[in-house]
Amino acid sequence: MKTLLIAVLTFTAPMASSAFAAQEIDHPLGEQKIGTVSDSSGATSLADLEAKLQDKADKAGASAFHITSAGGNNTLSGTADIYR
Repeated sequence: MKTLLIAVLTFTAPMASSAFAAQEIDHPLGEQKIGTVSDSSGATSLADLEAKLQDKADKAGASAFHITSAGGNNTLSGTADIYR
């Protein structure tokens, strides 16, 4: 029984965490700012940069994030405020 429970938790935990990924927001109405995340690992598109910032927001325990800056020449870097 314990083995079955461990197997179920092992395989459902990644799905549960992706279901509650931080959402990008335009206006942080009623959200509490909990910090800032940044990425300069070489995103090649805005969608790639957004995904990297979302991943960092998720890891920080945020429920939402708002991109505050993005720029670069051949690769992009950016920052986002994170909210809970």
